[in-house]
Amino acid sequence: MSIGVVTPFWLDRPPLEAVDIAVAADEAGFGTVWIGEMATFDAFALATAVGLRTSGIALKIGPLAVGVRSPVALALGLSTVVATTGRRADLALGASSPRIVTEWHGREWAPVRLTRETVRDTRALLNGERVAGFRLQHPVPDASISVAAFGPAMTRVATEVGDEVVLNLVSAAHVAQAEADALAVWIPAALDPGPDTLRQLRNQLSVYLAPPGYGEMFTALGHGDLVGQARDGRPRSELAEHIPVDLVEAVGAIGSAQDITRRVDEYLDAGASHVGLVPATAEDPAGRRLLTALAPLLAEDRR
Repeated sequence: MSIGVVTPFWLDRPPLEAVDIAVAADEAGFGTVWIGEMATFDAFALATAVGLRTSGIALKIGPLAVGVRSPVALALGLSTVVATTGRRADLALGASSPRIVTEWHGREWAPVRLTRETVRDTRALLNGERVAGFRLQHPVPDASISVAAFGPAMTRVATEVGDEVVLNLVSAAHVAQAEADALAVWIPAALDPGPDTLRQLRNQLSVYLAPPGYGEMFTALGHGDLVGQARDGRPRSELAEHIPVDLVEAVGAIGSAQDITRRVDEYLDAGASHVGLVPATAEDPAGRRLLTALAPLLAEDRR
């Protein structure tokens, strides 16, 4: 069981805060930092910057959208990060969304098939095997490949081909129902949140009310009205104003350091093998107060 830190993509914060969060996590003694990709930086470049600014924290890059990069590009990216930083780095892949894959990148949207093919070929390349005539000059045979999942089809393929299944914004009860040998869960975390932090967390949740899978989970938690409004097209800014604190609490960890510790333990007890904390930073730049206060959680890594 382990606890790591996830670099978030808060739209109301400076993009380079991601590096500061990774530095704060490293200084607090966390063992892993997740580095994803949205609309700011290339994930491999950002991971390299983080590796050069930190002293020992391991890098987990992704989840990156399958189909956007070829297995060769993924293997080259990970190999470059490992070689230039001297740090352990692992890879995480996921379906992402049609908007990102098809509209932004002009690539095919076929997440289940592409996940199977991409994991298979990328793993072979990282192991030093030749794929389609290409062989990586600097293999990374000990790198793991995690797969993010939500919904039955992607959950099945993630369990079948991934070294670890990744879930984001789920309740502990949802984790207890998951069937995976290794399960990482991302949860937003905020130490003694004030109004600006709660607004930041509500804005994030408003994005996930409508999508399939998430909406059904939020409905099961008693918030079907909000899901219905989201699916009917109500603006996210209006939805965010009506998200109650108990929904934030159901899929995150907020409050005192003791409250957050209890919530993390609930996820671990439910079956998570890793909990990735997504620091809210509206009132806590780089999540430094949060990560410093939670440093004692690292003792849980060794239980």
